Amino acid sequence: MDLEAVRTVVAVAEAGQFQKAATDLSITQQAVSKRIAALERDVGVRLFTRTPRGAELTIDGQAFLPHARDLLRAAERAVASVRAGRRPLRVDVIASRGATSGLMRGFHSAHPEIDLDVLMLLDIETAVTSIRSGAIDASFRAVAAPGRPLPEDIESVRVLDEPLQLLTGPAHALAGAKSVTVAELVGHRIWMPGILPGSEWAAYYEDLVAEFGLTIEATGPNFGSDALLDTIADTPALATFMSEQTRLVWPAGHGLRRIPVTDPTPVYPHSLLWHRDNPHPALATLRAHLTAPAAGHSGAGAWTPGWAR
Repeated sequence: MDLEAVRTVVAVAEAGQFQKAATDLSITQQAVSKRIAALERDVGVRLFTRTPRGAELTIDGQAFLPHARDLLRAAERAVASVRAGRRPLRVDVIASRGATSGLMRGFHSAHPEIDLDVLMLLDIETAVTSIRSGAIDASFRAVAAPGRPLPEDIESVRVLDEPLQLLTGPAHALAGAKSVTVAELVGHRIWMPGILPGSEWAAYYEDLVAEFGLTIEATGPNFGSDALLDTIADTPALATFMSEQTRLVWPAGHGLRRIPVTDPTPVYPHSLLWHRDNPHPALATLRAHLTAPAAGHSGAGAWTPGWAR
């Protein structure tokens, strides 16, 4: 149904005259008549009758009018829902328990006046496609993985370097250590079933293995973090890497240990991605918040892959 024709019906009904409606709509009286006639053909009934005083709604027109107004209001709401500044800022954080989710919680606390939609997309290709289509405004990613250049219209800025920690059960050989060096991890089995082949975090761990000769196993199905914690707690031969700011809760009986890794400390590089032409006014506020001096970046004694430096 032609919304302009519907708008014209409402204008004529309110003005009571075709000429007055034409003036209100800034079109000719002939255009008003053509729109009304076309809509009447579409719905199969007469909506107006002409009288000496102007135009009056028929019985069918009276029935049609409230629905016509509803249609126009729905159209206005649809436009407002996607107009920059009128809709929430949509940001992909990958996982609800990770550091990037914490960054967005901090942003929301600092700017409660900004409406947010937080989403979780799995792979970088989906995230980039969603940014380019306007489905989301920004995404947190490790963006410089080998062979994965970003499209020219996608911009990025490094916002956080997050240290990795070793997570062990109480019977693991390293469970009593206050910290462990990367060299001390050689020969230990590090189990990470959540590594998605081809993802940017898979590229990160592949470089970590190649650099230091570690053993990282991604075998078995990924049943989620709770199942991972259960297995680590019950298996002395296994440990896993966990980012420092990943929020975890486990039963007290698990006795899990989070152990800092040093000499060097592997850090995971988080960047924010967005489309260079995105006009959402809150996007600039988010970038400024994330790149403030208090943001965490690696220094001496930290390791990132060569492609992330």
